[in-house]
Amino acid sequence: MNIEAILSSAPVVPVVVIDNLDDAAPLAKALYAGGLRALEITLRTPVAAEAVKLMKQAVPEAFVGTGTVVDKATFDASVEAGADFMVSPGVTDELIALAKSTDIPFLPGAATPSEVMRLASHGFKFLKFFPAEAAGGAPMLKSIGGPIPHVKFCPTGGITLESAPKYLSLSNVVCVGGTWMVDKQLIANKDWQAIEALAKQASQIK
Repeated sequence: MNIEAILSSAPVVPVVVIDNLDDAAPLAKALYAGGLRALEITLRTPVAAEAVKLMKQAVPEAFVGTGTVVDKATFDASVEAGADFMVSPGVTDELIALAKSTDIPFLPGAATPSEVMRLASHGFKFLKFFPAEAAGGAPMLKSIGGPIPHVKFCPTGGITLESAPKYLSLSNVVCVGGTWMVDKQLIANKDWQAIEALAKQASQIK
């Protein structure tokens, strides 16, 4: 499985913050039941890597990846967790070398056209564009498609359920993502039905 196959199967990829391991399995089940096939678990919390393992066990059919991969430590944690893919908000020379050393699909992040060009020069054809709205949003993503039409994007940051369709309508966008999909308060309240309802709404975005 490569990053293209994962992203094409999941037009919406929620970015999930896990603080409590007890939430991992029910959250994965609720999101997948709502139609979201790929889940990005950010490595911001100490339990994140363990949560990836639990979510993969709870929903074997889902693609569970790790986000905020910023150095060798988080890279190694992702490999140990058995992540289906990895996401970085930016790529250093060290991360580029690590990404090329593994078979795990890697989605690097860019926030400016120059960063996009740099990553494209290293052979990355699928990039996370972060943050989408702050960096110019849909117009910038549309303009970047001219000089490098072979690069596709998964924009995130500042995107809402209402604004997501304008991104997915662009020829150079293969998916959208962000924490806008999973309200931390809903997780804290263990409102799995509300989360599944949001996932259903998001999975219908074209």
